[in-house]
Amino acid sequence: MDGESDTVAQTRPFQAEVAQLLHLMVHAVYSETEVFLRELVSNGSDACDKLRYEAIAKPELLADGAALLIRIKPDATAGTLTISDTGIGMDRAELIDNLGTVARSGTRAFISQLAQAKAGAEQGSGLIGKFGVGFYSAFMVADRIEVTSRRAGASEAWVWRSSGGEGFEIAPADEQQAARVPRGTEIVLHLKPDAKRFLESHEIERVVKAYSDHIQFPIELLDDKGEARQINAASALWQRPKAELKPEDYAQAYRSITGAFDEPAMTLHYRAEGRLSYAVLLFAPSTRPFDLLDTARKGRVKLYVRRVYITDDADLLAPYLRFMRGVVDSEDLPLNISREMLQNDPQVAQIRKALTGRVLSELETLAEKDAAAFEKIWDAFGSLIKEGIYEDFERRDQLLGLARFTTTTGSARSLKQYVADLRPNQTEIYYLAGESLERVKANPKLEAARARGIEVLLLTDTVDAFWTAGSLGFEGRRL
Repeated sequence: MDGESDTVAQTRPFQAEVAQLLHLMVHAVYSETEVFLRELVSNGSDACDKLRYEAIAKPELLADGAALLIRIKPDATAGTLTISDTGIGMDRAELIDNLGTVARSGTRAFISQLAQAKAGAEQGSGLIGKFGVGFYSAFMVADRIEVTSRRAGASEAWVWRSSGGEGFEIAPADEQQAARVPRGTEIVLHLKPDAKRFLESHEIERVVKAYSDHIQFPIELLDDKGEARQINAASALWQRPKAELKPEDYAQAYRSITGAFDEPAMTLHYRAEGRLSYAVLLFAPSTRPFDLLDTARKGRVKLYVRRVYITDDADLLAPYLRFMRGVVDSEDLPLNISREMLQNDPQVAQIRKALTGRVLSELETLAEKDAAAFEKIWDAFGSLIKEGIYEDFERRDQLLGLARFTTTTGSARSLKQYVADLRPNQTEIYYLAGESLERVKANPKLEAARARGIEVLLLTDTVDAFWTAGSLGFEGRRL
């Protein structure tokens, strides 16, 4: 390419797949148009992440002292929404590569660069993302997009423009544009008439709170006087080391993540490393929320990918653990993963299996170390956990071990305690099921058991009729 084309405006066609991608973005990948903001904020966060990483080796890239942040500026008069960041920025070739083609993306190229260098790959792995793919979701709400970008440390800025048709224009930034972007990227969306609600401050705040509250860089909203205020928490608590956190930090996170007002009965915070890398912050509430009666038996664990909210509908735990609340933040899943993909993704299946196992072992530990806290959980959610006894064949023994029963001897009795107190020559575990404790206790069959000194489990949950129908046993004793 001759040198002249680097200094004049040039119109270029999109790579063939981009037209298909644009169609896909608008019609298939995302059902909610508001996710365009999540994608652009995420790209801005990615760009800040990259600059922070590159500045380790080249501190001069941050020498101007400008803070790493993302800014959102609505302009009702012009009908534009501007999302800018002070991250790594892009030069002319990168704008063409990242926003004109799909097969190669800035972040993927960045990762392979790291791999070639064979250094720092661990820290850099958090940057994997399809930068440039989610960007096209902005065409769901905008009929024209203008991107001005200046790479950190570069003297010139560039402008990329497109109306989402066959191609885009790339040109050097004029003096005014260049002055607006001393470093990083500015994306100006000329909104479609049906997307004007995204110019309202309260709507922008709602979307940012829902999807990007825990992006670790400040997200600022500019008002019409040009005054900025931060609208996100900018603290992914689950990514912080446990040693840094106090019980009140967890209590606040529990209320913020779940919208609940009680105290968590159990908190589980850890990071899984290995083939899959993800951070986990889960809570067991101490009181039963109303939505547990939902017949769909949906879980309420939020899935994040690299601190960006994806969905709370990913079913990351077995259905009988749907009372658990919290966050799983994956480093490996793609940002634009759909619900259909979530159901069939082998990585998600691995996370689900590992997470379910970990929650059950934490419940076992709690039952041993803090019986009162475990009892709170069992009283509120025991009927759900018992669904697992007939659903989850693989973990049936573990679930039977967790179960607590009211018996003719006392309350909150485990099967382990029952077996330890067996009468001489008693080889079976006895139970009696009924609609209520009063009715069961009045059952004449109990008289014979009492006369022989045999303990009987008194079962009154609807679910008891299901799990007791199987031929079950515990420690070699048949129910």
